[in-house]
Amino acid sequence: MNLTDLKNDWIKSFPAPLIIAGPCSAESEQQMLDTAKRIKESNKQVSIFRAGIWKPRTKPNGFEGVGVIGLNWLKKVKQEFGFQTATEVANAHHVEAALNADVDILWIGARSTVNPFTVQEIAEALKGTEKIVLVKNPVNPDLALWIGALERLLGQNILNLGAIHRGFSTYQKTKYRNNPNWQIALDFKSQFPNIPLIVDPSHICGNRTGLKGITQEALNMGYEGTMIETHCNPDEAWSDAAQQITPEVLAEMISDLKLKNSDMSGFEEEIGRYRTLISDLDFQVIELMSQRMKISEKIGKLKKEHDIAIFQPDRWKTINEYAIQKAAETGLSKEFIDKIFKAVHEESIDVQNNIIIDRK
Repeated sequence: MNLTDLKNDWIKSFPAPLIIAGPCSAESEQQMLDTAKRIKESNKQVSIFRAGIWKPRTKPNGFEGVGVIGLNWLKKVKQEFGFQTATEVANAHHVEAALNADVDILWIGARSTVNPFTVQEIAEALKGTEKIVLVKNPVNPDLALWIGALERLLGQNILNLGAIHRGFSTYQKTKYRNNPNWQIALDFKSQFPNIPLIVDPSHICGNRTGLKGITQEALNMGYEGTMIETHCNPDEAWSDAAQQITPEVLAEMISDLKLKNSDMSGFEEEIGRYRTLISDLDFQVIELMSQRMKISEKIGKLKKEHDIAIFQPDRWKTINEYAIQKAAETGLSKEFIDKIFKAVHEESIDVQNNIIIDRK
């Protein structure tokens, strides 16, 4: 069996879209019960209550979770409010404790997904479980690692699987805590439409203001649900306070979300015409790029002949400024044009490098 064979009917047992909510970290029994109570009272759409019991932190000496005692608080939430429960596991000991506490849904975090040895350890500890297991994308933009983690779970006969898109770390500062890199997630969804894909806007945004927009974008692209960090007193949270919201704000946000219909019956012909036009334009873009690189080859030969450095900062500045100016004139975003031209410039440098060092 491979990943494409999985039916993943578990998602059908929850209202659409699937909403997972709860605090980043379990801090106290009272905090957990207060948060769960207010979620229950303010919104009927939330099916699963999440809380971090163990918290992998970037640096030592930070709050790393309350540990096993927090599992008892998750149990109380389940008993008193009827939520299914979810938490992150990062090693075999976590798995054993979570299974003993009858946690319904386990997820593998981004820092764990990046390490195949860790994923294998978790998979073997979960062998044959009927629990739902979700896998967050790795911190770095590597689709193969994400898929590989799910394959390791399947290799241990774990059949109720799903994926969480939480964005990717980047050295460059952007408006996101973790850049969404939507194309990577959409490539995953394209290969495995049968595996439910859930967005984690809290970790993508790193703040409260963008949560609704990111969630709606994901639903527009066919994601099946969202995981949103929700706290009874976000400003006092022990971890990731800036990205958590109150249960009441969550309820308002969910009420504004709109599910998109995936059925295109009735306008297939019209959308087909537009797609044909796009395909034709894409072909023209590829042809133009090919011509551009052939000119770069000629420039590379001249630079080699006259011992000129490949990278010319003034020239790149001129290209970049012109591109940004044209973006403004045509209504395209500066960020979009900037990404395109950086990629084109990088390829052009590679082309010229190949010529200068006689790389075939």
